[in-house]
Amino acid sequence: QLQASGGGLVQAGGSLRLSCAASGRTFTNNAMGWFRQAPGKEREIVTSIGWNGSPKYYADSAKDRFTISRDRAKSTVYLQMASLKPEDTAVYYCAASRYAVSSRPADFTSWGQGTQVTVSS
Repeated sequence: QLQASGGGLVQAGGSLRLSCAASGRTFTNNAMGWFRQAPGKEREIVTSIGWNGSPKYYADSAKDRFTISRDRAKSTVYLQMASLKPEDTAVYYCAASRYAVSSRPADFTSWGQGTQVTVSS
């Protein structure tokens, strides 16, 4: 089970850190990813990280602003978001891939519930 947390309301330019904790199955040998879905839009991948911390993939919208990391000992993945924009408003989901390294959305088959991020202008 994956449990995402850390969402909330923040002003444009602000920062948030999302966490995704695994319980039961730890996914320590799986790539992990963060996805988001804005109202009326399809879910999109934001970033992913390999089983041991690399490689890291970032969508263009996340490059230079978001940072993914993981603590395998805690079975937790983080998404540090900075310089947030109103267009970052979405429900953010964490997910585990079937593979140790992956950035293909179709590879992510284990999902947590989402956490809402709202960025006000």
